[in-house]
Amino acid sequence: MATRKYEQRARADHAEQTRRRILDAVAEQMRTSPTDPVSLDKVAQAAGVARSTIYVSFGSRAGLFDAFAEELWERGGLAELQAAVADPDVRRHLRDGILAGCRMMATDRELYRVLFSMSQIDADSVGGAVATREHNRRGGMLHLARRLSKEGVLRDDVTVKQAANLLWVLTSFESFDLLHTGQGLSVAATADLLATTAERALCR
Repeated sequence: MATRKYEQRARADHAEQTRRRILDAVAEQMRTSPTDPVSLDKVAQAAGVARSTIYVSFGSRAGLFDAFAEELWERGGLAELQAAVADPDVRRHLRDGILAGCRMMATDRELYRVLFSMSQIDADSVGGAVATREHNRRGGMLHLARRLSKEGVLRDDVTVKQAANLLWVLTSFESFDLLHTGQGLSVAATADLLATTAERALCR
């Protein structure tokens, strides 16, 4: 029994190491050739595996990019964002949520940029991975807008839908990148500007 458990653990460790090498190879290809579609043949070669191993590990090309995006989001600080959303103070939810989102995107801005750019030309795989996260973000902004309204913080002349739409724009990668990269603002300054804009536009 002990031998069987050891073998199972060894196989699981090997599978995880293989998965890690494949994901690292995807990241490296994105960094070195950001304008080219990711080649699974090159990923397999860099990871030292057969192309078929990618499908065994991730199920499909789409599954590979979904796993890649999930890890990128988690590594960037998804837990911090979730903590901000759970804050009982809705204003702290707004401010800390925007700060956490900016920190996430700043952890590896180059990879975020490539993912968002590639999602437009590779809709079936990269696009699906990004769309899933954007759908979640949209739901998060609607949740925040409803909280602002329910707790009497939302201005009378702003509807929940309007608030959600503005929050959607302010928390986007594009808004972050225009300020952080385009204007050279620090992550903290970028988050403060976006949060202040949201508060002044939406809150009493």
